[in-house]
Amino acid sequence: MDGRADRFENLSDVWGFEHYHEFAFGSPVMPDGSVFVALGLSESYHYKARFRGWAFQVTGDGRSIPIASGIRSAGAVAPNEHGVMFYAESQGPWNGSCSLKHLKPGGFMGHPISFPAYDLPLAAAMGGKPLEPTNQSRLHSEAERIEALVPYAVVFPYRKMGQSITTFRVDRTGGRFGPFEGQLFVGDFALSVVMRATTELVDGVWQGACYPFREGFGNGILALEFTRGGQLITGGTNRGWPVRGNRSFVLERLEWTGRTPFEIERVVARRDGFGLDFTLPVDPATASVSDNYRLLAYTHIYQKFYGSPEVDVTKPRVVAARVSDDRRHVDLVVEGLVQGHVHEFDMSDVKSSNGQALLHAKAYYTLNRIPK
Repeated sequence: MDGRADRFENLSDVWGFEHYHEFAFGSPVMPDGSVFVALGLSESYHYKARFRGWAFQVTGDGRSIPIASGIRSAGAVAPNEHGVMFYAESQGPWNGSCSLKHLKPGGFMGHPISFPAYDLPLAAAMGGKPLEPTNQSRLHSEAERIEALVPYAVVFPYRKMGQSITTFRVDRTGGRFGPFEGQLFVGDFALSVVMRATTELVDGVWQGACYPFREGFGNGILALEFTRGGQLITGGTNRGWPVRGNRSFVLERLEWTGRTPFEIERVVARRDGFGLDFTLPVDPATASVSDNYRLLAYTHIYQKFYGSPEVDVTKPRVVAARVSDDRRHVDLVVEGLVQGHVHEFDMSDVKSSNGQALLHAKAYYTLNRIPK
């Protein structure tokens, strides 16, 4: 009872550590007692110690099982809203923008510098190393060539949606935090913001959308947790890299006011377009107008250099917008869907039934697969 820990237990030491910038992020303890660990590279760019850039499952009985390679600079590892293990990845070499990725067992997350670990005895169960990715290609086409390569599930376009995403947690508050029960809330270090994300499994591949939520936090967010009372607690730092929030050592609490904002609740993929859910009933006079939904589609260069501009830009066109009877849902028929591209929505002209503008009119859907 002196305020200091009395016992430290080593969960695993099968991976190496040779440099101060070799982060390891662990998941919450899972129901079976496992903890999942995502290991960043040495100095963010190099492989200087064993298994850097890999992910492990550390079981409740102490076994360390390698489950994925190719990580660059993870910010967190945790289940998505469906209970499937994901991790947050930062933009950089072989990552055109920040993203949430499915931590698929046996998967290659995209950065080939971690390949030397395939020669270590512990990695034998992973099979042989994947094919080398082609520099300055596109991840979508490379994933068709490289069987183990896992596409980004949700891309967070650079600066538009954060700049260095970190931790994420699912809202399981039973509505005490507002109308987004069962969605992911994602922190960002550089821009000091919290964003939302939703995911879905289409044709065996995870994909989904991200949405703005709240900005103006006091420091770079590295951790967030929901309380049993339905509050969101954030914490982080302003050291090391440029951060919009200029306060140090601050914990902040975010509470729902009880008033439901007019927001894009969710975007899902359809075979001929997208389905949109809203938190409040829409005005049919604006929500049924096709031109009130403006779309851009783009991707990023899959390359060994840092980050990527948005490339291969097209403008898919909404040709029909059908409002549901309860006015909470709109189905969009879209010409020019591009598989493998981010689809950026601007719905600034859509109003609620009482004339409100959307609090946030943008959404970004990563369309890895067009539903059949």
